[in-house]
Amino acid sequence: MQDQLNRILEEAKSQLEKATDKGQAEELRIRLLGKKGELTQLLKGMGKLSPEERKSTGQLVNSVKGQIETMLEDKFEEIREKAKEAQFKVERIDVTEPGRRPKLGAKHPLTVTMEEISKVFMSMGFSIVEGPEVETVFNNFDALNASPDHPARDMTDTFYITEDVLLRTQTSPVQVRTLLKQKPPIKVISPGRCFRCDTPDATHSPMFHQIEGLVVDEGITMADLKGTLDTFAKQLFGPDTKTKFRPHHFPFTEPSAEVDVSCFKCGGKGCRVCKGSGWIEILGCGMVHPNVLKVGGLDTEKYTGFAFGLGVERVAMLKYGVDDIRLFYENDMRFIEQFK
Repeated sequence: MQDQLNRILEEAKSQLEKATDKGQAEELRIRLLGKKGELTQLLKGMGKLSPEERKSTGQLVNSVKGQIETMLEDKFEEIREKAKEAQFKVERIDVTEPGRRPKLGAKHPLTVTMEEISKVFMSMGFSIVEGPEVETVFNNFDALNASPDHPARDMTDTFYITEDVLLRTQTSPVQVRTLLKQKPPIKVISPGRCFRCDTPDATHSPMFHQIEGLVVDEGITMADLKGTLDTFAKQLFGPDTKTKFRPHHFPFTEPSAEVDVSCFKCGGKGCRVCKGSGWIEILGCGMVHPNVLKVGGLDTEKYTGFAFGLGVERVAMLKYGVDDIRLFYENDMRFIEQFK
């Protein structure tokens, strides 16, 4: 038995000296100390020995086992240190080598446009408020005076999540939320994303951005609306910009209008951008409908207000001469970098 143990110990020393990686050392550990290893089998066979032999032999086997475990630990540590040194050599950094110049990014043109528009209205005393993109049917349609048979409610136009929950089709629900929790005077804008069931093409996208504006106080008139939007147009497109209001219909405003600005490319003379008319449509607006004010619990005999909404993509396309809305969403850096 002692000769066999000495042989196993010497063999372990010899094999571990030759081992160059963790796999070889692990293979030797399993062969000697595993469930079916040589030392394990010797320990299992000790039951056949007499009590005197079992004691002396057990001490000898445990001594050899302890020596082999120590040698294995030393070998594993040696292999780890060598692997670490090799990794350091491979990953060594030459600190004297010139660094790489970081590539500067650029703000997305829609972000730039939204910030420019917001800055103009903030300079006129407007505050920014936001609302969720997942909205209730009540806030998106009912509270905004949209009739139950309004075509915008159709599933062909609106992304419904449940019967009563949808992806907002406009930023106007923020108008409702503001009226419900804030008392006049109110003077806010609400930029954000909107969603509609549109097939993507050069002028349509299922996701787009709007900026809604709302002013409510005593004595607010259509003249205030026209003055505000005229000032906005001049600050955004230039001091010579003219505005034109055309009658229109929106369920949440009465009276309602669409606003055109004189073409900032040709100065109103007529060109490709304005399709020869000299005017470009940029937004819809109107006096807040009394039914919408009532949702906020306001006295419609005391308070009046106006609201407006403009599409950010449309303004960006006009301002930067972009002829396809899909370019804003393709994340092509060659396109984005032009707006640095």
